[in-house]
Amino acid sequence: MVEQNEPTPPDETPTKPARGLFGRTKSAPPTPPSEPAPDLRRERPRRPIVNFFSGALTLVMVLALALGAALFVGKVQFHAPGPLQAEKVVMVKGGVADVADQLQREGVIEHPMLFITGLQVLGKSSQIKAGEYLFKEHASLNDVADTLVEGKAILHTLTIPEGLTSLQIVERLRENDVLVGDILDIPREGALLPETYKFSRGMTRAQLVERMQQEQAKVLREVWAKKSADLPIRSPQELVVLASIVEKETGRADERPRVAGVFVNRLVKNMKLQSDPTIVYGLVGGKGTLGRGLLKSEIDQATPYNTYVIPGLPPGPIANPGRAALEAVANPSRTRELYFVADGTGGHVFAETLDQHSKNVVRWRQIEGEKKDVTPTAADDPAANGKKTDAGGPANGRTTPLGPRGNLDAVAGTPKDPLLNKSFDLNSPKTVPQLKP
Repeated sequence: MVEQNEPTPPDETPTKPARGLFGRTKSAPPTPPSEPAPDLRRERPRRPIVNFFSGALTLVMVLALALGAALFVGKVQFHAPGPLQAEKVVMVKGGVADVADQLQREGVIEHPMLFITGLQVLGKSSQIKAGEYLFKEHASLNDVADTLVEGKAILHTLTIPEGLTSLQIVERLRENDVLVGDILDIPREGALLPETYKFSRGMTRAQLVERMQQEQAKVLREVWAKKSADLPIRSPQELVVLASIVEKETGRADERPRVAGVFVNRLVKNMKLQSDPTIVYGLVGGKGTLGRGLLKSEIDQATPYNTYVIPGLPPGPIANPGRAALEAVANPSRTRELYFVADGTGGHVFAETLDQHSKNVVRWRQIEGEKKDVTPTAADDPAANGKKTDAGGPANGRTTPLGPRGNLDAVAGTPKDPLLNKSFDLNSPKTVPQLKP
């Protein structure tokens, strides 16, 4: 009986090891372990800090964009033309909020909050200055801010003519309605510089007086430093005194050095100056003019200022001279002239000798008589009444009240007269001092 072998299951059949080229057994490579399949049902871990910063960054970006857009729009509006239809003057004062409200009421700006914000962004909210300002037509918020910050206030002008006394200058300052405050003390005569001054509304009168004093002191220092070496003037104050007399004697700029030369020549020769304006000042002080001619008795009336009586210079100025008069005295014309008399046209004719001067006086009287048909009477002429004169007149030849102007000074009653002001003219009996006949 033939035995049959049972077949071996395939999976149990022994596997022969593979042999290599040289008969060696080759081991099979190890089978890598299988990786577990990912669990798709497991949730990702939460990250709250990352999510917070991500949201915050997004919010910041949005806000930055919004702020940038707002700044852009604000800048455009800040530089856009304003609502003002025509130039306008506005007096502003107070804090930035008050100023913004006031400008809105006046129609200068339309958005006060934008104006305030713009000033704050520019860092200029505390730099605005109160004052009177002129705002141009359609001025932008930026233009308005610049005007207020830079203090571009309106400047007013006041012209003080040469030859006014300190009291007259103070009266003019008091009449000005742009200045404020009062002046307690009248400044020293000759201490104020006649000039055109600019100032803003609200400046005090005392401040302007102080400025005028400082300017006069500055000019006097400059002029004194350049004076002639042989000038018979011992101090700057004496320079002001003589300059004030020159200022009152002539209103023509080209004559000032020549008139100054006549007075300097007289001082050198110890002759009396014989200047009519000094008589007037001695009679009325700094109050103004007489409003009439001098009387015979007034020419001889002894006062500290009457240069017909006193030798040399009076004790103080009789007006406030300007720079030109100061310079004329510091460097007078080099002549030998000792006399001058009005020529009937606002100027003077000069003479070196007494004889020539007498002829000039006669000619001047004829001109005045023909012009106004005025004939001098014996009562007017001191010489006709036995009064001894300096050959028909003093240095300026105006000894008697001849002519309708009253021979107060060279420009009295003319358009060039610095005292021609109704507020200060002493024609009124209330202000003219009582004079002895």
